[in-house]
Amino acid sequence: MASNNGKKKSLRVAMIASEHTICEYSIFLERLLVGLADESIPVALICPPGFNPGTVFTGINEVINYPIFDLPFMERLNIRLLTERLSRFEPTILHCLCESSASLTRQLALRLDLPYVLMVNSLQKRRGHLSISPGNCQKIIVPARSLAENISNIHPRFADRIRQINIGTFVAEKSRCFSDPTRLATMVITDSFTKADDFENLLNVIKRLLIDGYEFMAVIAGGGRTDRQLWKLLDALDILKNVSIVPRLVPWRSILAAGDIFIQARANSAFDPVLLQAMSIGTTIAGCKGGVDDLLIEDQTAVVFDSNDEMSIMRTLKRLLDRREFARQIAGNAQQYLRENHSVSKMISDTLGVYYESQR
Repeated sequence: MASNNGKKKSLRVAMIASEHTICEYSIFLERLLVGLADESIPVALICPPGFNPGTVFTGINEVINYPIFDLPFMERLNIRLLTERLSRFEPTILHCLCESSASLTRQLALRLDLPYVLMVNSLQKRRGHLSISPGNCQKIIVPARSLAENISNIHPRFADRIRQINIGTFVAEKSRCFSDPTRLATMVITDSFTKADDFENLLNVIKRLLIDGYEFMAVIAGGGRTDRQLWKLLDALDILKNVSIVPRLVPWRSILAAGDIFIQARANSAFDPVLLQAMSIGTTIAGCKGGVDDLLIEDQTAVVFDSNDEMSIMRTLKRLLDRREFARQIAGNAQQYLRENHSVSKMISDTLGVYYESQR
């Protein structure tokens, strides 16, 4: 939006981030902040206590921890103190980085009488789940078409405010998949480990592949409540020599670069930034359709299997291990797709466009 003298209004952005955003979408946040810093746009980042993003991310002018008092019945005081702190920063727009912070952002926007944009990263199941202010929420940003359709169906009155902005990534020049013929093939699997049963079919297939004489290593990167059960399952299948579990680490690229094949073990109801990173470095993707699956274009950017069908998983992994040139072609196709649709520069320019459109 332009002012009367033809110049764009100045921007001062306050971002509201949850613990999940900082941990899972750190690469996206880092690149967005760098892009805003290049445009000399001041940014305040509101995040949970215990995080000091200023030591990790560049481009932050002010870090505000919320809540200040993590005690019962202190919400009203915490909101008041946060509002006062933000008033001193004088933001012109608020940016809620995920739906878990939607209610907090709505309260801040009403108290400060500011417009805000809301980013939605996961599929919504019911209308009342997402808190949206009709007067202050100017745009709803989604990183995938499936999310745009989901929000339009559940919140049709806000359909005209939805903007798809693809998360940008830097794509490696060459494919990582089977690039070194002397190295043992490696599969990388990521998950939050909420249910060990989710891995049972895949691990049974890995066991059968090893029995059939295939030589490879598998790395499960994650962490959660079921770590112990997963270790027990690996031990029961007698595949501990070939399958390792490592903690989820940031940056992800260092883990993903060890793999030739990236396996998305189950359908994901949220946009998966790790899948995006795996594609960008040139690993071949084997994943499950369903949920937010926009990046999984069958036999173009990925190969697809049914996570509930061991034979489907077996056929898919054998196809990649037996036909390595085909696997490399899929990886290269995915990289080209990202170059055409997920550039960092376009993500930043589109986000800036939404900010300027949303300012009053």
